[in-house]
Amino acid sequence: MKILHLETGRFFYGGPQQVIYLCNALKGLNVDNILVCPPDSEIDEIARKIGIRVINLRCGGDFDIFFGYSLWKMLRKEKPDIVHCHSRRGADFIGGRVSLLANIPAVITRRVDNLESKFLAKLRYKPFNKIIVISKNIQTVLKNTGIKKKVTCIYSAVDSDQFVKPKNFKWFYENFSVSEDNFVILSASQFIARKGHKYLLHAVANLRNKFPQIRLVIFGRGPKENEMKQLCKRLKLEDIVQFRGFCIDLDNFIGCFDLLVHPATQEGLGVIVLKSAASGIPVVGFNVGGLRESVLNGKTGLLVKNRDGHALQKSIAAFINNEEFYEKSSSVAKRWVRDRFTIKTMVKKHLKVYKSILND
Repeated sequence: MKILHLETGRFFYGGPQQVIYLCNALKGLNVDNILVCPPDSEIDEIARKIGIRVINLRCGGDFDIFFGYSLWKMLRKEKPDIVHCHSRRGADFIGGRVSLLANIPAVITRRVDNLESKFLAKLRYKPFNKIIVISKNIQTVLKNTGIKKKVTCIYSAVDSDQFVKPKNFKWFYENFSVSEDNFVILSASQFIARKGHKYLLHAVANLRNKFPQIRLVIFGRGPKENEMKQLCKRLKLEDIVQFRGFCIDLDNFIGCFDLLVHPATQEGLGVIVLKSAASGIPVVGFNVGGLRESVLNGKTGLLVKNRDGHALQKSIAAFINNEEFYEKSSSVAKRWVRDRFTIKTMVKKHLKVYKSILND
C-alpha cells in the first residue's frame, strides 16, 4: 500500500504532529508513505529526520493553480494507492480535485469545527471517498451542513510514554524564573480570537491577590499576539505572565506545569489537552466542542460555561485550593489518555479506512 500525505501548513501545530505520528507508525507496518509539504515548513525537517520520504511543493492556497498542476504531475509519476489530504490550506480544495482528475481515491482529515455553508461544504468534500474527523463534535458540524454518509471519526492521539518520563524541574525553574512554591499555569495555542486568551488573562488578574504564587506561561504565535501583550500590560500582569512564542519542544517539559488553562470558545478536540492529561496535568476550559470529548468534566479537569470568565477563575482556584482533588484529577487524566487516545488505535483505524476504500 502506498499513501501520499498532503500537508500544506507551514507550522508544526497539532495537526502536522498527528501526520508525523501516522506516517511513522505506518512506516513500521511496511506501508509506503510520501509526505508532500512546503519546503520551508517545520514538518519537512522533522519528517526527514525519522526517515519519511518527503517531496516539497509550495502551496499558495485554494486557488494556486501551479500547485495543482505540480501535484497532478507528481501523482501521475508516483501512482499512490490513496491521497490523504491533512490540511485545509489548498490541500482540501485543490488536493481533492487533482486526485479525482488523476483517478486516485482520496481521503481528507478535518480537524476544525468551523461552520460553513452547505454549498461550500458540498463543493469542498465532494471529491473525497472518505472524510475523517477527529471528534464527534466535528462530525455533528458536518452533519448539519448535509455531509453525513462518508464521515468517520478517528480521535487524535498522543505518545503517552513520552509524557511519563522523569521531569527536569531544576531546568524548568531556571529557564522560566519560577520556583517550586509557584503555581505555574500553562497556555499553548495560536493567538487567534477563538482561543480565548483574554478570558485567561482577566482570570489571572482577578486571582493574583488571593494567590500570589500564581504564574502564567503562554506559548503560541498568531495575529492576536500583540493585542494580548497589550492587555497583559493594561492588567499589570507583566511580572507574573510570560509570552514565550511557539515552542516546538514543549512536549519535553509540559509535565513541569501545574495546570493547563485552555479557554477556547471553539475547539475541534484539543491535542494540547491530551498532552497535558497524559502528563498528569489537569485542564480548565470552556464546555465547548471537542473539549467535551478530550476532558472528563469533574474527573480530568473542569469545563465551565462558554465565555464565563468568573467560572473559569473559580475553576482555577479550585485546583489551587484542593490538593486532593488535584491529585485525583492528575491520576485519572493519565489513565484516560493512555486508554483512549493511543497512536496504535489511531493508526489501526486509518488502515481500516484505507483498506475499505481499496476494497470498494
